[in-house]
Amino acid sequence: MERRRWVTLLIIMCLFAGSTGRGLEIKNKVPSPLYNHTLATILVEYASAVYMSDLTQLFTWTCSRCDGLTTGFEVLELIVDVENCLQAFVGVADDLDAIVIAFRGTQETSIQNWIEDLFWKQLDFEYPGCTDGKVHHGFFNAYNNTIVRSGILDGVSRAKEMYGDLKIMVTGHSMGGAMAAFCGLDLALIYGGNNVEVMTFGQPRIGNAAFASYYSEVVPNTFRVTHEHDLVPHLPPYYQHLPHKTYHHFPREVWLYNLGFGFLIYEVEKICDGSGEDPDCSRSVSGNSISDHLSYFGVEMGCDTSSKCRIVMAPSLSSYGKVDDKGNFALSRSPPSKFISKTKSQPQMSDH
Repeated sequence: MERRRWVTLLIIMCLFAGSTGRGLEIKNKVPSPLYNHTLATILVEYASAVYMSDLTQLFTWTCSRCDGLTTGFEVLELIVDVENCLQAFVGVADDLDAIVIAFRGTQETSIQNWIEDLFWKQLDFEYPGCTDGKVHHGFFNAYNNTIVRSGILDGVSRAKEMYGDLKIMVTGHSMGGAMAAFCGLDLALIYGGNNVEVMTFGQPRIGNAAFASYYSEVVPNTFRVTHEHDLVPHLPPYYQHLPHKTYHHFPREVWLYNLGFGFLIYEVEKICDGSGEDPDCSRSVSGNSISDHLSYFGVEMGCDTSSKCRIVMAPSLSSYGKVDDKGNFALSRSPPSKFISKTKSQPQMSDH
């Protein structure tokens, strides 16, 4: 207990020391996308729903978080990597005319240990095709070297075959946001950057400045939403005196914070600069809150159970997929139970 208290104190002190100063400017050669508040409030519900442990309810979209702005969504692929405690889904949202992909974040029972481990992680993987770019080995592998990637690509391919050339929207919270970023990059390289939108919530840093520049060019339609004093977007730490070697966020950040006092408090959505490390956004405060990490736009983020990697699934779902020798599996729905016209217009990031 004493060790954890000292580690937490050290994290906060280091983050505070590195929170000031302007970050290395990201070379962004493409026009910045327009932030869409309505889309953010929709995607945050998908990022919350993917945490659900009852796979029967999640696959049939009848879970307690599978309503509201996501009503009518249909899951085509539900991927569960039991070995690494990973979960994601691919589905089609007819109101968005889009394929939606969501990744689960870290389980709450292990979040403190995860934060401590993340604090000490170093860049140790060079991303192919990106000169001098380095990424977080764990996040990269969680998406690229598990059952998750093949399940996602299969789900997207089938969705496009059944529904036409719909736009792809990728989301996730916490570690799920990191995986969503790597997925968005992967899909942009396959289908083109104009066909992929990424919006994450409470995402940690995943690479250095060279990678951030590369990412922003390949996946320009990207937003990272951060909330108040959320601890995770401050990790792994940014060291301003080592701009070329340190972890560095890619743009564009949207910082949610409260303004006012008493009964006159309202939430502000500040669209930050193109550096990825705007000193006037989340870096302007100390990242010391787990509670801010677990709530975005008033939506509960995190698991619905305290049991690590708990799975509930009806036997009838076994006919929808196969289990490998490590217990990992993907549930696939084909053909779907509904149809979306291939001639519908594509959604935009703006509110026009």
